[in-house]
Amino acid sequence: MRKISLANLDTLFKKINENAALYIPATDNAGGAVYTKYADGVEYLDTLNTVRSPKDFFFPQSENLMEFKVTGKNIELFDIREESEDFVVFGVRACDVKSFEVLDRVFLTEPVDSYYANRRAHGVIISLACTRPAETCFCTTFGIDASAPAGDVSAWKTADTLYLEANTEKGKKLLETLSDILEDADNSEVTAQQESTREIMKKLPLANLTTDAFGGNKTKDYFDSPLWEELSETCLGCGTCTFVCPTCQCYDIKDFNTGNGVIRYRCWDSCMYSEFTKMAHGNSRNTQVERFRQRFMHKLVYYPENNEGLFSCVGCGRCLSKCPISMNIVKVMKRLGGEN
Repeated sequence: MRKISLANLDTLFKKINENAALYIPATDNAGGAVYTKYADGVEYLDTLNTVRSPKDFFFPQSENLMEFKVTGKNIELFDIREESEDFVVFGVRACDVKSFEVLDRVFLTEPVDSYYANRRAHGVIISLACTRPAETCFCTTFGIDASAPAGDVSAWKTADTLYLEANTEKGKKLLETLSDILEDADNSEVTAQQESTREIMKKLPLANLTTDAFGGNKTKDYFDSPLWEELSETCLGCGTCTFVCPTCQCYDIKDFNTGNGVIRYRCWDSCMYSEFTKMAHGNSRNTQVERFRQRFMHKLVYYPENNEGLFSCVGCGRCLSKCPISMNIVKVMKRLGGEN
């Protein structure tokens, strides 16, 4: 384990930024925290969660896939893919780190999504352990330890020191480039902090929420439940929950005619939208009840059934804090699980 004084945090950022683009949580104009490219004048914001998750770095909200020109019956294709720059993302919380496992199973399974794979290969994640979890946090429900985040490098911040430990080859290489500004350290302070955080997690309002009632082979139990009508009644179908979610991966592919060719691009979409999955014959999920059910069945039943029990939720709490009508996955789990 290595360490550096928090007084030298900016020195650490500058050193990392010499060899790769560095992104850190910083305040945006709306007052929330967003990942911002490090440069002089960009100040690190010690925040629990960023407004949007770091999945943007690997699965951006919009990206161009290819270009082509059509002349008569001839189609000329242009491969516009470029090698991603090396980059480092600092301050990723344990819940968001876990979300990458969910996304990897989608985009790195054959056939591999080369756009996503390119960014994953060039990105290095420095996670940061939590010390002040919010009341909306429930990552422990999904077996995540907020005090021991994964990633390429794990970090713990105490009152005056930042501790760093490499977990992967990419992480080891990064710390080697920082060896002249880091010192060796024991893990006594880190262990004490972990114990403190774990005790806090046990006292959170959602600490007793479990996934016992969910997982694979539960489709028949819940698909035709009359509770979906009740739960979805106030849903606006705005899609906010899907856009702040670190594991949602729905997208649409569209063509844009520039007047001098066509750009094919993909952009995030939402299973909560009436136009999602619309085909020539119509939409396979015509009602808001069906769309609402699809979102939560995928998180709690379909995904774990096809991924060795891994749930497609990491308990980050963003949907709890951002939903305009306060309908979220926790309420769904409680009602379907038998709680009033």
